[in-house]
Amino acid sequence: MTGSDLSSAGLDARRRRILFRAWRRGMREMDIVMGRFADARLPGMSEAELDAFERLLDAPDPELLAWITGESPVPAAFDTPLFARLGAAPAASLRDAEST
Repeated sequence: MTGSDLSSAGLDARRRRILFRAWRRGMREMDIVMGRFADARLPGMSEAELDAFERLLDAPDPELLAWITGESPVPAAFDTPLFARLGAAPAASLRDAEST
């Protein structure tokens, strides 16, 4: 997959589908945010976390980006611990890039 560091070879069918969807969002910025998050976290996600991530994948890119950047409030249905980790991931990536 373009940009993905995670091989889908060892993943079950559901995780392979999620990985594909995470890297093919439509907006390149969201491909990077969602794809990198999936690469890092997907193999260890519980069923409940997979459910929450799939709900996020169903959200339109502009809305999801606005929630992540804080431009719009996160709706209660999406304001989960998984979303909090997703929202922190881009900032962490920037901090890591600055330290190298």
